Amino acid sequence: MSPGAAGLAALRDAIPAVYQRQAAVWDAQRPRGLHERAWLERAVAGLAPGAPVLDLGCGAGDPIAGWLIGQGFAVTGLDVAPAMLALARARFPQACWLEGDMRGALPDGPFGAILGWDSVFHLVPADQRALIPRLVARLAPGGRLLVSVGPRAGEELGRVGGEPVYHASLDPDDYRALCRAAGCAQVRLVTEDPDCDFRSLLLARRAG
Repeated sequence: MSPGAAGLAALRDAIPAVYQRQAAVWDAQRPRGLHERAWLERAVAGLAPGAPVLDLGCGAGDPIAGWLIGQGFAVTGLDVAPAMLALARARFPQACWLEGDMRGALPDGPFGAILGWDSVFHLVPADQRALIPRLVARLAPGGRLLVSVGPRAGEELGRVGGEPVYHASLDPDDYRALCRAAGCAQVRLVTEDPDCDFRSLLLARRAG
């Protein structure tokens, strides 16, 4: 049964609390095989050692932030759940871990790359439309934005530790148009990539 508009709104508002409650479960269940590697490599290709990278919705830091740190990048992680950040800090004290909502204040940058893996899709479509140009503006010239999205426009429910969570996506053409309007010279969007656990990925490069 569909939760209806009011139910969806409640689920959207509950996302921070769900991740706070379910941090340990989410962390234990998070795949560590790094099926994301090829896309991560594309996002950071050509960056100098020590280049700043923003992990948006970083969770507990493993495996994505850990991989970035292992490649020598200066990682800043932003997440809404203090319990997630506590796990990340314990694992990787050398990184900068910030509590915050991506809809609010963002670290200034500029960043060589910004990643939003399985995080941006928790925002309602209007908030995603507002966020994309803000992220591009925090990229250094030539920097890349990598975001996992949905294959088509719509709203769906997923689960974290047995609790329902809200997901949304714009149409792929809308993501492309947003990135180009924000100043991206190259935009690539692949839907349901079979080599990446059937994730749909947006990769854009800021001009410069």
